[in-house]
Amino acid sequence: MSHDRNSITAKVCQLAAAQVATDPATVGPQTNFIADLNYDSLDVVDFTMNLEDAFDITVSDERANEVKTVGEAIELVLAALPARNAAPSNA
Repeated sequence: MSHDRNSITAKVCQLAAAQVATDPATVGPQTNFIADLNYDSLDVVDFTMNLEDAFDITVSDERANEVKTVGEAIELVLAALPARNAAPSNA
């Protein structure tokens, strides 16, 4: 999977919308998980796990709780990808 900003944005919006069965076209970086998508605490946990699976990253619970908008989730993914790529391989 390509990890450029546009593909990450599209995928995060798709995952955020799918979590609450809404149209991905209505989700953008300014979309607030609680105010706009009516996420509850379980939705936040599930969405975070879906992000981790989709992008092969790890997100701490503390960091996940700080994310309030789709844009913040996109930035979280962008920040996590270089860190993962720079990590030494155990292979």
